[in-house]
Amino acid sequence: MKTIILPGYSPHNRDWAEDIKKDLSIKYPVTIHEWRHWTSGSFSLVKEIVSILKKVGKEKINIIAKSVGTRVAMHLATKIPKQINKVILCGIPTRGESDTVRETYSKGLASLSPTQVIVFQNTKDPFANYKDIEKFIHSINPKINVVEKSRSDHHYPFSEDFEKFLT
Repeated sequence: MKTIILPGYSPHNRDWAEDIKKDLSIKYPVTIHEWRHWTSGSFSLVKEIVSILKKVGKEKINIIAKSVGTRVAMHLATKIPKQINKVILCGIPTRGESDTVRETYSKGLASLSPTQVIVFQNTKDPFANYKDIEKFIHSINPKINVVEKSRSDHHYPFSEDFEKFLT
């Protein structure tokens, strides 16, 4: 088993991922996925999925995902549902997104048991507030735990909560 961290789009999310990795006290390896566009080129969902699937191989995984990483996590859930142990979604960005993106979350979450998933959303996240995400996630599956965090930004420094869910 391993844990993969799928950070947000911006390069500063590397720091968030490194902090989470450093703060987790779990007994299996933790890998940070480095988005290709951080060093060259542009974001390609297809290329990122292929790269992650190569890293994962046949292993069982946990996923900690933030922002755009949550969307990638949902694509992975539909491709390798039997390999996924648990998924932590943070800061789901739905503001201004298309129905296609919403469908991605619906399909991904439908491929997992509600006990495998937890969502952390800040009260006033600028990319989608807690109330909107709670309503959206519960429209897909009302049994998925959506946890409100009292912040008004898009930062998710909740290593202790993540670790508790993973162990």
